[in-house]
Amino acid sequence: MKQLFLFTTLLITSISINAQNSSKAKALLDEVYNKVKSYDNIYINFKHSLNNEEANINHETRGDVTMEGDKYLFNYMGSLQMYDGNKVYTVVPENEEVTIENKSEDDNTITPSKMLTFYKQGHTYAWDILQNVQGRKIQFVKLTPIDTNSEIKSILLGIDVETKHIHKLIETGSNGTKTTITVNSFKTDQALSKTLFTFDENKYKDEGYYIIRS
Repeated sequence: MKQLFLFTTLLITSISINAQNSSKAKALLDEVYNKVKSYDNIYINFKHSLNNEEANINHETRGDVTMEGDKYLFNYMGSLQMYDGNKVYTVVPENEEVTIENKSEDDNTITPSKMLTFYKQGHTYAWDILQNVQGRKIQFVKLTPIDTNSEIKSILLGIDVETKHIHKLIETGSNGTKTTITVNSFKTDQALSKTLFTFDENKYKDEGYYIIRS
């Protein structure tokens, strides 16, 4: 009887601590979300790495993205993708082609404009480790998809405690693939050109690009 009482006490304490940690993690993510929404625009330069030891995959590259509301300009792996609020334009210089398509209506699709807000829905939250990265305190929050059939096993978000900006994202897939995005530079409210999110079709036609509409 005494052992049962002790077990019950420990169980209730554990549930209480987990609930507090989950609430604390959610509160920090809400701070990040509100901070992101307060900016007119955001520029991020990042490092992207993909690793799967079993499949002998180890790939690293860099990219950058400029976001203003839902609009974005995304440079990654030699290609450029832009969303002007109406259509998505993907420019692949290697193939000398441009694809023009309507924005996907799939709410599950992670676009650059959702990169910093995707975690608002569909996950449970847990308080994780605190790291010191070159003098910066980075608090990690673990996100686990609610959907048990998700191809994502977990996501770790490393958040700068002082700025409330995301410093690192570590996604672990159910197949063992680990994707890491590390933010090298995070700039806000920059002076952007009025034509930054305007696609010049004639420019690419003059350069001999093949235009594909879908």
